[in-house]
Amino acid sequence: MKIESLRIGMKVRHPQYGSGTVKAISEAVAEIQFDDGTKHAVAPEPSGLEPMELLASINGLELPLKQLVAETLAAALKQYALKKSADAVEQLGLRWHGGKLVLHPADATLQAKEVPLEVFFHKVVMVRNNLRVLEQKINAHEKLSDGEKVEMQQYITKSYGSLTTFNVLFKEKEDQF
Repeated sequence: MKIESLRIGMKVRHPQYGSGTVKAISEAVAEIQFDDGTKHAVAPEPSGLEPMELLASINGLELPLKQLVAETLAAALKQYALKKSADAVEQLGLRWHGGKLVLHPADATLQAKEVPLEVFFHKVVMVRNNLRVLEQKINAHEKLSDGEKVEMQQYITKSYGSLTTFNVLFKEKEDQF
């Protein structure tokens, strides 16, 4: 590992001393506070020092920081199936805009409940998005066996199946369950 790659506060691993945190950096060595309480000046390259966290290097990239952050955030939201709340209404079929869901109780003396369809649709979309996130977390879980993952996936699949009733609300077929 090159000295230029180190940052103060960075977690590193040394083959002899174990893991620690970079406290100071000079021209050729880094002062590292190791988890066992010892402090050592280490030359990173010859010692075999390695980062304990992921590093990113963006060289030669020329675009506005605002654009980079926006595109990175959009990609992360897409990967984790999260959506901005305003997107939900755009996915609602045009014929449903401004509509309302009316629930009539069996007892005629009780008042009916009205819910704007945009609000109801948003809740359905959030359930779908939360199921997607749950599915990804189950698939990535390191302590679950493949059999346990498959069993939990079946419950998620059944939940999607129960929600297909609401497909009629979606504007685009690919957004449906």
